[in-house]
Amino acid sequence: MKQFTYTIKDELGIHARPAGLLAKKAKSYADTAVTLTANGKTVNLAQLMKLMALGVKQGTEVTVCCEGANEEEAAAGLLAFLQENL
Repeated sequence: MKQFTYTIKDELGIHARPAGLLAKKAKSYADTAVTLTANGKTVNLAQLMKLMALGVKQGTEVTVCCEGANEEEAAAGLLAFLQENL
């Protein structure tokens, strides 16, 4: 299992467009379960509506956990996505 924490820097938090792209990115890692924890709740990162329901705002620390065959690649790719987009 690989996990990392990241503090959301985007002034709008995780809003519709980047959330959709983030969910799509998470789905691209076949054979790897990816979850995001924020505000005391954990959701499957590939489920857009559940991700949006978290209401993640700027300054919120999120924890991403990757478990499966591609966990190293998934963690690195998702961290890069968060740094570039959120």
